[in-house]
Amino acid sequence: MTSQDLFSGRPVAEDAAAVLEGFRASGGRSFHTYPVDEVRDLYERGCAANGLDGDSLSAVSDFGVQDFGVRVYEPRPVGGPTAVVLFFHGGGWVMGSLSTHDGLCRRLAALTGLPVVAVDYRLAPEHQYPAAIEDSRDALNWLFTAGPVHGLDVITAVLAGDSAGGQLAAVLAIENAKSAHPRPIAAQVLIYPMVDLTMSAPSYTRVTEGFPLVADTIAWFADQYLPEGTDRARPDISPALAELPSGLPPAYVITVDNDPLVDEGADYAAALAQAGTEVLYQHLPGYAHGLLTSAGRIQRGEQTVDDIAGFIRNHATGLGRG
Repeated sequence: MTSQDLFSGRPVAEDAAAVLEGFRASGGRSFHTYPVDEVRDLYERGCAANGLDGDSLSAVSDFGVQDFGVRVYEPRPVGGPTAVVLFFHGGGWVMGSLSTHDGLCRRLAALTGLPVVAVDYRLAPEHQYPAAIEDSRDALNWLFTAGPVHGLDVITAVLAGDSAGGQLAAVLAIENAKSAHPRPIAAQVLIYPMVDLTMSAPSYTRVTEGFPLVADTIAWFADQYLPEGTDRARPDISPALAELPSGLPPAYVITVDNDPLVDEGADYAAALAQAGTEVLYQHLPGYAHGLLTSAGRIQRGEQTVDDIAGFIRNHATGLGRG
């Protein structure tokens, strides 16, 4: 159930109200109003306080890949050929880390029974575009070519990410489908993805205050990430504006209502379908951006993680929930 929020005038789900009230009680300032170092610290603390508890797994290992790191979550007691979830964290290319999404990645590994590889790509403004997407490309290549290092016998991958991480996953899916020698990609999971940095969707005018992520926050993220003069319509920046090829992997696109990104996410799901892609689109009214990194306190967020795991199992292993 949802109720009308007096501050924003927008519907807020009952199980999300306490987290939103906590944000407002702490001052209610969106990320873009803080210096970068404070933004990162606030995000780390918020994810630690509101995220999922860490599920126990068979092994969790960290590796270095060129100038960035990855973390491998292994739920299986015994190895063998496997699909792998390659996960890109959100945070506007400015914040976020292996720790902010550790509980989420552990839960996905536990629920799917598949290894999850989380990518700790370099962050802006220290490392501006194209650093994040270059690291993501390198991570995908490392996943399929560095078996002796990470110990995984990878037969296919699922690309997944939230927010800016959803953008990275979407870009890789498009580039891979256009490649002369594509990797086997079983599916893509795009969680409230940031896919159009021209910021032209109507929802930027609807969500402007009262939530941790508002239109001005997206603009600030983009300014930190993109060097001045960058064409924001480039396909590796705004995949929603790209020419979509045939042969894209099945997509699960999730949007939330109290989010400046909701319209571009919905539009991208429609564009994928029009390009012949199998699409599962889910819109969650009454919820705000960051639902999954608050899934430890918001029941619908935890349920959505379970839904994502079911989608991944169905497409990467052929196993239903039973």
